[in-house]
Amino acid sequence: MQLLMTGFKKMYYLLAIILLVLIWWSLSALLNTNALPSPLHAFKSFLASLQGGLLTHIGVSLFRVLISLLLAMLIGVPAGLFLGKNPQVDKHIAPVIYLTYPIPKVVFMPILLILLGIGNLSKIVLITLIVFYQILVTTRDAAKNLKKEYILSVKSLGARSGELYRHVFLPGCLPAILTSLRLGLGTALAVLFLAETYATQRGIGYFIMDALSRMAYEEMFAGIIAMGAMGYLLYLALDGAEKILCSWINL
Repeated sequence: MQLLMTGFKKMYYLLAIILLVLIWWSLSALLNTNALPSPLHAFKSFLASLQGGLLTHIGVSLFRVLISLLLAMLIGVPAGLFLGKNPQVDKHIAPVIYLTYPIPKVVFMPILLILLGIGNLSKIVLITLIVFYQILVTTRDAAKNLKKEYILSVKSLGARSGELYRHVFLPGCLPAILTSLRLGLGTALAVLFLAETYATQRGIGYFIMDALSRMAYEEMFAGIIAMGAMGYLLYLALDGAEKILCSWINL
């Protein structure tokens, strides 16, 4: 049964890809403009660009996204668990979070570029800052909403504070944490594209905008394909991690 369900899932993915390609091809034929090349020409350009410099740009962008997600998780998860476990502390910190969370963090990009330079650091800090808030708020809310029975039952066995984090709060909040990472991934890629269009010569965002400035539309779509493929593969990786780390959910 499991193999059958896996087969159906792969078939649905294949059908979705075919549908998207057909829509793309139809729009390309209908508009008949160089600004929207056909899927065939775009994929040919993608393969040719991989043999050129696109692979390097993908590596740089992938490095920036992975480091940013890792840092946001390493900072946001412990902070969220701590605030969720300690409502008295959260009561004092919550106003700061409520005031700063809605602020679009991309407005700080010029400041970060001035303070940290135009290299990887400013871009990583910007993406980390944005994703951190998503992970922090989601983790804190998940920790606050854990059933008290779970906490009391482990406490009755003599568990200390560190053991509560390890055996109750972290496992109980893990599905929400991974969900926030998936949501943060989409945000991280969007911010990455924006950050890579300013004062840099490396990254998929730069590759796309450089191709646009040269009106090399097939190369531009090669970069778009690369960005989409990278996001899709990272999403699949997070989905696979959830199935492994949260296998107990479906038991």
